[in-house]
Amino acid sequence: MMKNCITCGKQTKNYSEFPCPECGEKIVRCFHCRKISQPYSCPSCGKAGP
Repeated sequence: MMKNCITCGKQTKNYSEFPCPECGEKIVRCFHCRKISQPYSCPSCGKAGP
């Protein structure tokens, strides 16, 4: 299944999905953005992370 990375917006099959530590909203990040520690922010609450 393809999902959109919350950081770069690209569709990918290689992703990790985890709950936002602040509000529990699902965060989807592609392998590349995680590998380079690209920052992200939750679309629901704005919590930022590496």
